[in-house]
Amino acid sequence: VQLQASGGGLVQAGGSLRLSCAASGRTFSNYARGWFRQAPGKEREFVATIAASGGMTYYADSVKGRFTISRDNAKNTVYLQMNSLKPEDTAIYYCAPLRTGSWTTPFGSWGQGTQVTVSS
Repeated sequence: VQLQASGGGLVQAGGSLRLSCAASGRTFSNYARGWFRQAPGKEREFVATIAASGGMTYYADSVKGRFTISRDNAKNTVYLQMNSLKPEDTAIYYCAPLRTGSWTTPFGSWGQGTQVTVSS
């Protein structure tokens, strides 16, 4: 199973980026999927989750109203639209499937993340 995040980059504060995370080797259409991030010197933290059907979403308070998570089960891919970016959003972003019954607990190995850097 491989999880490949992409779409990161360098952006000025107030800008936008759209991240993608494609899964291969296994389908996660029956699982909630989430985004997590890890800033330098900090622990990995939860960012957003979307239910298997895509009908429900859940966000960390720090990104609520600015980030939008979505998914395309036919492509086995989850997305994160990030608007109004702030320097404190700078981190490596990862995606992961979520444990059944949890909105914030991932399972499996972390795939390759994508670096997001927001300049002030």
